[in-house]
Formats: sequence, C-alpha cells, structure tokens
Amino acid sequence: MDTRLIAFYLPQFHPIPENDHWWGKGFTEWINVVRGRPLFHGHYQPHLPADLGFYDLRLPETRGSQAELAAAHGIEGFCYWHYWFNGQRLLERPFNEVLASGEPKLPFCLAWANETWSRRWLGEERHILMKQAYAPRDDLNHIRWLIRAFSDPRYIRVAGRPLFVVYRPRDLPDPKRTTDVFRAECIRQGLPEPYLLGAERPLSWRRLP
Repeated sequence: MDTRLIAFYLPQFHPIPENDHWWGKGFTEWINVVRGRPLFHGHYQPHLPADLGFYDLRLPETRGSQAELAAAHGIEGFCYWHYWFNGQRLLERPFNEVLASGEPKLPFCLAWANETWSRRWLGEERHILMKQAYAPRDDLNHIRWLIRAFSDPRYIRVAGRPLFVVYRPRDLPDPKRTTDVFRAECIRQGLPEPYLLGAERPLSWRRLP
C-alpha cells in the first residue's frame, strides 16, 4: 500500500480567552517559537516561519495558503489536534470554520490531544490549567460531536472508515468502553466504524544537557 502523508496541524497560532488569562493578553504559540534556544550543537533554534510568516489561523486566507503549500509538497491532508474536556473544546475556531465553510478543500482528520493542560506543557498533573477527565456519558457526547466531522466528504478514511487518532490511549480509564461506544454510535448513525489509532510518546522525558 502506498504511503499517505498527513501533517499534524496545531491550532495554537491564534489567541483565545483562556490563554489570555493563563499566559497574558495575545498569547499564541508564536511566543514560544521566538523564545526557542539551541540545546546542542547544530540545533536550529529559534526556527522562525518562512513562506507564510507569523500567520493567524483565524484568517481563511491563511488556512487556504497552508493547504495550497501542503498539497504542492505532496501532503494528502491535515490532522487537526482536537481538544475535548468533558464537552468543552479549546482552540476550536480554526477547525470549526474549516468544517462550516467547506474550505480549504484539502482532506482532514482529527487527533484527540487527551492530556491535561498544565504550566509545564507536558500534560503533567502539576500546575493544572485544564484537567483532562473522563466519564461514560462523555464518551457518547464526544462521539456524537465527532460524527459531524466524520460525515464531511473531505474527512480522511482508511478502508472506508473515518480515521481518528488518540494521543494518549494509555490514559483512557476504560479504553474498551470508550472504543465500543464510539463504534456503536457511528454504526447507529449510519457511518462505518472509525479507524482508531493510538499515538505513542516517550513514557518519560529526559532533559538534554
């Protein structure tokens, strides 16, 4: 089977009220980008933007230019990071507008960044800003929202099934329950079962010297 290139899409490049409160007015990921410093010989930091500059994801022109650039370099689609906290979504505006407008035409899928937001940026249970919690009823509410995206003709499928990525599958308290609910509700609403993938990360992070 041919390799399919899909780029993860971080929607942190626009201000939201929560980040204004936690980090200061107007905070976006660009603040962290320009603060980057080399940690080892040959480490290219700060890694500043090139073709599209310091873009703002609230602008449809920006999202369109990103899609054009991706397609020109062989990228099949974007995998938007999706933040869901018991029904509350964060950084949702760019994807909401992509879904509502039908633009850009580039295919897409979603990856659930299911970790706690903290001041340490590593999903740790210290200095918590937004807690990632789980509940049986929330599984059903979550998949019912996701089905809106899965039903879009642009949504990326594998063997006919909508692709959905879970960033930290080991954190799910009852993964079988969650996946059973997701599959059953998709079928009940006339969609194929989702094609579920777990994304792994290092179990521990070691600070570079």
